[in-house]
Amino acid sequence: MSSDAIPGGGSPDFELRPGEEVELAEDPQALSAARRFRDVLGRFASGVTVVTALSDGVPVGMTCQSFSSVSLDPPLVLFVPALTSRAWPRIRRAGQFCVSILAADQTALSQRMASRDAEKFAGVGWVPSPVSGSPALEGALAHVDCAVHAVHAAGDHDVVIGRVLALDAVDGDPRPLLFYRGTYRTTTD
Repeated sequence: MSSDAIPGGGSPDFELRPGEEVELAEDPQALSAARRFRDVLGRFASGVTVVTALSDGVPVGMTCQSFSSVSLDPPLVLFVPALTSRAWPRIRRAGQFCVSILAADQTALSQRMASRDAEKFAGVGWVPSPVSGSPALEGALAHVDCAVHAVHAAGDHDVVIGRVLALDAVDGDPRPLLFYRGTYRTTTD
């Protein structure tokens, strides 16, 4: 196994997921443990989503790879935003959101929504989701329109449970955008 310590110390740029920077102490052991955690869990491939809402009539969104189904009855999903997210407090206040599951050709959109750019929706195509009116991003594989059902504190993140209000998917068998070992990928078959 390789050592993850930074020669000469110092705080590196540390990104747990796309657009999710984590502040770490300059303690070499804590830094090494955090890198090891990221590297090991990065072996689990995940889909890439963008969670959106309208906050005071203005679209807000964030890239999120921590998304999962929770329950069929009632229909529930979850996503896990960092407490440092600038978009999450605005989505929480809106009380509803739409999850767009990204297609293989939407890497640039994922990167844009992971940025801290104040104008991240400029030029981005979207339509209001059917119930909440949250932005449903054009070109996505599927959309899941939700209301915030519960929020649970979990370390430096919140676990958000959403009650599904409506959902849809594109026809055919398009390829998904995946995130694996720190890079974007897709399926090959």
